[in-house]
Amino acid sequence: MSTSDWAELAELALNRIRAAGADYGDIRVQNSTIQTIEGEDRRIASIRDAEDKGFGIRVLYHGGWGFAASSILSLEEVPRVADLAVDIARGSASLAREKVILVEEPVHRDRVVTAHRIDPFAVSLEQKSALLCEVMDYVQRQSEVVRSRASLWARRDRKLFMSSEGSQLDFDLLAVQGEFSATAKHDGRFASRSFSTPHLRTGYELIEDAQLLAEAPRVAAQAVEKVKAPAVQPGRYDLVLDGEHLSLTMHESCGHPSELDRALGYEANYAGTSFLTPDKRGTFRYGSPLVNLVADNTEPETLAATGYDDDGVACQKWDIVREGVFVGYCTNRETAARIGETRSRGSNRADGWGTVPMVRIANIGLEPGGESLEDLISDVKRGIYIEGHGSYSIDQRRYNFQFGGDAFWLIEDGKRTHMLRDVIYHGITPDFWRSCDGVADRAHRRRFGFITCGKGQPGQSGWMTHAASPARFRRVDVIKG
Repeated sequence: MSTSDWAELAELALNRIRAAGADYGDIRVQNSTIQTIEGEDRRIASIRDAEDKGFGIRVLYHGGWGFAASSILSLEEVPRVADLAVDIARGSASLAREKVILVEEPVHRDRVVTAHRIDPFAVSLEQKSALLCEVMDYVQRQSEVVRSRASLWARRDRKLFMSSEGSQLDFDLLAVQGEFSATAKHDGRFASRSFSTPHLRTGYELIEDAQLLAEAPRVAAQAVEKVKAPAVQPGRYDLVLDGEHLSLTMHESCGHPSELDRALGYEANYAGTSFLTPDKRGTFRYGSPLVNLVADNTEPETLAATGYDDDGVACQKWDIVREGVFVGYCTNRETAARIGETRSRGSNRADGWGTVPMVRIANIGLEPGGESLEDLISDVKRGIYIEGHGSYSIDQRRYNFQFGGDAFWLIEDGKRTHMLRDVIYHGITPDFWRSCDGVADRAHRRRFGFITCGKGQPGQSGWMTHAASPARFRRVDVIKG
């Protein structure tokens, strides 16, 4: 079915919604194609190709929401689902204590296509599989590496959004990612080291440019060094955290707290509420003056840079934290008015055609400073340098946390020395960010994305990118994990 056929079905639904006297309505028609290739121990373990298509209809009737969806795209099914969404909205309106009001948004008619050089779905399975096998084979040439894993992932979303206000948006979105890992064994212990490209909205050129095979010797050697490394001695350390590691720290300790529905108490499922309540906006000292956290859903290739969100709101750039002070939220058309804003920040997204859009974390990044990585490390007498993602936990208000990582090095007298293992640091969100006293420059900035950010009940997976240069944090509590 072509997008023109989709538009015909969408207009049928919207006419039905208008005739019912609804305040507002929209429809999302979507076809998603996903390919995942996974390898284990020099062999291809699985190849999965999946396709999912359908449509979802939202209706706002007298201040109450209704939503219904179906996987059947037909002239008979669309009116039925539209009527069901209207009936649900009427029921919601009859029970609502507060009526939903949407802030204004201009009408948009646009087409958004992910820029790319190489279509990942046009690259043969043979070529992709050969790359993974070659990487795994190289990794396991290290005698003490006992396991290897590697994978490639790609997704295409073709989507049409149309609203009763007149917006019509056509999307053809791509995303790509690749990774591999090595696991070493020594003295009855196991330790893994990994390499991952970010998830980005681009083509297969991301995989080619990452040169996975060239990274394999370093990753394998560091897995062996890591498994033989001494365990960390608990205590207080200065930490220098790389951009990939900071992406997760930012995600959990700033991204989720900045979702306005959480801060208002509207959303508490799966990952809790937020300590960044509206009374703190503009006054609360979230971090040191060096901490500038900016939401940017317009940066090319990033996951939340889709042109428009699922409210049909244009993607934007704004401050979350400016010079250490908390100043802004991620909002949608429903929540923005609750804090006196006249326009949504364009952060309303659903993970598929069959789910209701909700406020999701933007592409939040730590703005670069003026130092080099060597500068950050040279001013540390006793500390730890951390790369990559590891275990983590954080409380239901995003206040108390602990984080691990993928690789750790001891810093002594301004120099990075040997690797450590079993490093876990913990703290309280504002205390941690207030301890930041150095951020590396833009030349060190890296982007890392998430496609499994959980929220809601039933749960949904959100997509967003977090960018950062390495940063230094003073006197952080470290324990043995």
